[in-house]
Amino acid sequence: MMRKTGSKWVFRALQLAVLGAILWLLWRAVDWAEALALMRNAQPGWLAVAALALTLQTILSALRWRITAARLGIEMSVTEALREYYLSQVVNQSLPGGVAGDASRAMRARGQAGFVASGQAVVFERLAGQLGLLTVLGTGLLLALIVPTGMAWPTWLVVPVAIGAAALCITALGLWWQARADTAVGRGLRSFRYAVTAPAVWRQQAALSLGTALCNIAAFGFCAMALGVALPLLAAISLVPLILLAMVLPLSISGWGLREGAAAVLFPLIGASMSAGLATSVAFGLVFLCTVVPGLILTWLRPNAPVFGRR
Repeated sequence: MMRKTGSKWVFRALQLAVLGAILWLLWRAVDWAEALALMRNAQPGWLAVAALALTLQTILSALRWRITAARLGIEMSVTEALREYYLSQVVNQSLPGGVAGDASRAMRARGQAGFVASGQAVVFERLAGQLGLLTVLGTGLLLALIVPTGMAWPTWLVVPVAIGAAALCITALGLWWQARADTAVGRGLRSFRYAVTAPAVWRQQAALSLGTALCNIAAFGFCAMALGVALPLLAAISLVPLILLAMVLPLSISGWGLREGAAAVLFPLIGASMSAGLATSVAFGLVFLCTVVPGLILTWLRPNAPVFGRR
């Protein structure tokens, strides 16, 4: 137990160190006065539209979780799915790593089919969302190779993206092969296929996952527009997914710092300043925090919500 606790503190220290390093680099590279000026002059109307897009993203994500859970033997109403998803977002926005809320969501949903099934439902739902974002990213990068955009892709970005794409392809082939094996991994992969890619649900899953990805990207674009930053459509679907994928790394609190660093580095590709990228990302994060307020209200109204299947 002591070793486990020690490892936890080491990981937390690493998270703080990474966050501190990113903030120091941003402090040295970015004109913070310009970033603050952009945020002070933000247009509320565009920020409100961004909030609506992120709210729709939460609703679609909750529906995706409900469908995934149903395939694994966990039935819940739309209201239950929305309440639990909002509650998990509150926790994810509050604690390092951004997964504690998902773990608690799985715990509360374990009543009907057990913790393994409820855990799989949460993991599969989040994975489906990332696959939707990767699909949009792949489409954007392919279009960027065909359609002239004026963006100059530097070698330092092309190389890691190409390596990442190759790694994803190799991983996908390896998982496809493992799915045949009678192992824990193989059984998990077959459960994923049944819950996400089976003929009965794949169209719904694809629509919801692409919908959530596009809502996130649109919200980021609306935040840019609120600050007076022009973000062309093709740039949005090729650069914004890269910025949002930085949040997946469990090295900060809900992606803060990593997302801002990625935005500051990538925005110059569209002719905007690093300060504009930083300000846009901060605005996006603050708007998202506002959209999880319903989760706080639900926590206050239903502090002892029953576990599914144990009413």
